[in-house]
Amino acid sequence: MYSQNRYCMKMFTLLLVSAGLIALYVLRNWYLKRPRCKSNAKLHGTTVIVTGSNTGIGKTTAIDLSRRGARVIMACRDKQRAEAAISDIKKETGNNEVVFMELDLGSLQSVRSFAETFLKSEFRLDILVNNAGLMKGGKTKNGVGMIFGVNHLGHFLLTVLLLDRLKECGPSRVVTVASKAHEYGKIDFNCLSTHKDLAVGESDWALFKKYSHSKLCNMLFTHELAKRLEGTNVTCYSLCPGAVKTEIGRYSSSLWCMMLAPILSLFYMDAESGAQTTLYCALQEGIEPLSGCYFSCCAVQKVNADAKDDAVAKKLWEVSETLCGMS
Repeated sequence: MYSQNRYCMKMFTLLLVSAGLIALYVLRNWYLKRPRCKSNAKLHGTTVIVTGSNTGIGKTTAIDLSRRGARVIMACRDKQRAEAAISDIKKETGNNEVVFMELDLGSLQSVRSFAETFLKSEFRLDILVNNAGLMKGGKTKNGVGMIFGVNHLGHFLLTVLLLDRLKECGPSRVVTVASKAHEYGKIDFNCLSTHKDLAVGESDWALFKKYSHSKLCNMLFTHELAKRLEGTNVTCYSLCPGAVKTEIGRYSSSLWCMMLAPILSLFYMDAESGAQTTLYCALQEGIEPLSGCYFSCCAVQKVNADAKDDAVAKKLWEVSETLCGMS
């Protein structure tokens, strides 16, 4: 009798675990079924810039835009990896108008050099995709927190330096990849003033907080940029790509890599699925009245008050100008 009860308990536990795994599988597949960009736009005769385009969402975005006929500028730090990506893109799309231009968003001098080279050699700019991002500790070459410097400040300067060309070639768009993590962010201007960073600390948790703060910066930057672009033929959008399996966490600690990442990866989308909202914001017809808005799953989303605070967005813009030596 005892052994029979034990057998029944084992079978019940097995069934319970199996049911849980099936439910998890169904939930995962439901979550990963994200809407796709349905635009049929052709981009022959246009020029686009995609930062961080040698891997992940950026590379997938570049492939799609190239397939539509655009001239794609691969704005990347690593020349070797970028050239390998360019070779892949040319083979896949048959479009040879894919060009590498060196850009290190962690160096304001590199950003200025990129903009100068681009403006001298290219006569159009129709879409700017601020895609690059990282979650890495340390400081940039200018002494700014690495995450803040790359995810926000470098893109801020790049966009400002290219705005006149975007206006000349309108209608044009600025698309900035943010994240749902912005909901956990805040802007501590005292910390920015004292440490040139959004927070202190180098633990994985501290880096995640800095990442979240930087994504809030992306949101506020887009909010303020839209205001400054009113009356022009340039529009701008921020977006969350969803949980995507990319290399953004490649600098994280071994604890993260060994324990948490494999579990979370069960719910990660591939880069092609993750790029769909970026493509939607870059290509979808009729969203011009939604300039400054935040998108996810190829649809506009409501945001909390912190992500559309006029005063904080304006102050962040002014602080960013100061840190970039523009005021």
